[in-house]
Amino acid sequence: MMDKIEKALLDGQAVILPTETVYGLFARALDAEAVANVYALKKRPPEKAMNLNVSSLEEILAFSKEPPAYLEALYKAFLPGPLTIILKANERVPAWVNSGLPTVGFRVPSHPLTLAYIKKTGPLIGPSANLSGQASGLDYASVQNSFQHRLLGIQDDEAIGRVDSTILDISGPIAKILRQGKITQADIEAHVNAIKF
Repeated sequence: MMDKIEKALLDGQAVILPTETVYGLFARALDAEAVANVYALKKRPPEKAMNLNVSSLEEILAFSKEPPAYLEALYKAFLPGPLTIILKANERVPAWVNSGLPTVGFRVPSHPLTLAYIKKTGPLIGPSANLSGQASGLDYASVQNSFQHRLLGIQDDEAIGRVDSTILDISGPIAKILRQGKITQADIEAHVNAIKF
């Protein structure tokens, strides 16, 4: 039976969902109007690309090309979890998600409810649930205030880790950490022998 959150997502609406890092503003990634709505809600500049929130390694491979040989080892070590992986985008990634860039970021959030909605509805965008330029959404009440209580959502303040995901760019021969989060370069090197920074 479909619940209110799933129905809202399938209807092209944005919802507030918890992750292991911060609250996200989620909507169906392959729905241009749904993504445009999130940009408008956040007042986010259109040139700032969105990530694809997916539920498996297979989905990452379905929307990327030329992945490094160590991708599976990286996935097994850290995902689902607080890591955003940037890879070369293939033709299946719509320009409204990655702003027409040659790369795209992937997230596999570990919160069980949020991951379940991704599995049910397909890839979602899920930028932090805040107005652009403001602090990430760390508690449900302040997130709802930011959006004037207009959106459906799920509250789970206990799950919020209060640290953004580490952003790791592996689209080229040398891996680069673009944003330091909970997972460090040392953590990655300890689990993925083939990676080179």
